[in-house]
Amino acid sequence: MKILIKDALVLHPGSPHHQKKKDILINNGKIIEIGQQIREEGTLITGKKLMVSVGWFDMRANFNDPGNEHKEDIISGGEAAAAGGFTGVAILPNTRPALQSKNDISYVISKSENGVPAIYPYGSITRDNKGEEITEMIDQHTAGAIAFTDGEHTLWNTDIMMKALLYVKKFNGLIINKPEDKWLNFLGNMHEGSVSTMLGLKGMPSIAEDIAIERDLRILGYTGGRLHFSNISTANAVKLIRNAKKSGLDVTCDVAAHQMAFDDQVLLDFDTSFKVNPPFRDTSDNKALIRGLEDGTIDVMVSSHTPHDTECKKLEFDLADFGIIGLQTFYPIMVDLFGEDGWKIFLDKITVNPRKRLNLKIHEIREGAEANLTVFDPTVSWTFSAVTNKSKSVNSPFWNKKMQGKVIAVINKNKSYIAR
Repeated sequence: MKILIKDALVLHPGSPHHQKKKDILINNGKIIEIGQQIREEGTLITGKKLMVSVGWFDMRANFNDPGNEHKEDIISGGEAAAAGGFTGVAILPNTRPALQSKNDISYVISKSENGVPAIYPYGSITRDNKGEEITEMIDQHTAGAIAFTDGEHTLWNTDIMMKALLYVKKFNGLIINKPEDKWLNFLGNMHEGSVSTMLGLKGMPSIAEDIAIERDLRILGYTGGRLHFSNISTANAVKLIRNAKKSGLDVTCDVAAHQMAFDDQVLLDFDTSFKVNPPFRDTSDNKALIRGLEDGTIDVMVSSHTPHDTECKKLEFDLADFGIIGLQTFYPIMVDLFGEDGWKIFLDKITVNPRKRLNLKIHEIREGAEANLTVFDPTVSWTFSAVTNKSKSVNSPFWNKKMQGKVIAVINKNKSYIAR
């Protein structure tokens, strides 16, 4: 099938087409022509202010398959990711059972090969993500696991963190950790500060994240290897990672798009759709995260897509589960935070950087290249609702809200998603 993208601003630094309006013709999964006024029969993609980039990659999402398919499965998660602009997604191993063996990894790959998006499984570092017993990571790597993490669970066991960093050096593997001192955050529900005190809720202090990062950086300095911190949220976390990079440690980090969209004030009415971990913190933390994005300290942006059914969220605040769905609202958040030209800040953080960190192929926009593209328009308004939502879950603070900025199409080889 031929696809013709008309009059789109090409966003591909290093390309001779960068920031030029071009037509792009795709046939049988390859870019066969880039030029002006191309005339060809096929599926036509047009828009008021189209932009096209290398396909986006989400480095952190939960698809809950196997075990909790009523919240999300690989099919529905993939559809939500495609509608959100992602041609590739790395999924966390927090399933039931956890993704922790070569058979588990093969299961995910077999259900998602050559689709839109391409789905890549992370392998578990420890058995059932409990932090107590290390898994056979080499077997998982051989089966196709692209990195190793306990996902939503922090790797609290220092001995296993050290062994894991050493273990994956054999194949240049990557260890990913969500930095959190679980005892400091024990029974916590939101950011520890004036709002938590006012509401009478147990807080989750910033130092719970900062201490975990300091600890892991010390271990990384001792063992060597490759480490990535996922879902950072504090100003001091940005400072610690910035200094670690300057000292020569092989460390990177990501932040969830929604983390900078809100602060802890949104919890004043106990709305559980805003209950996330790490929690929404104060405005000074948000400003530090944005500075970290701008100066390159923060390497990657993620959706941190965490689906939950109604029974998990429509509860008293302290009983509700953490997490929101974030794939389809990722781009509108970017437009809201950074404006129509926000791609200058976030684009490399969802295209080149995550793939480079995961040792995946870096795609190009050039004639003869394999098609891996995201087409989007910052001027289009739409409503995130039961009509437009592709996920099985609805736990989002943006539910039934008007959004600006829409993904128009994603193309991965000879597979495509085109918004209607």
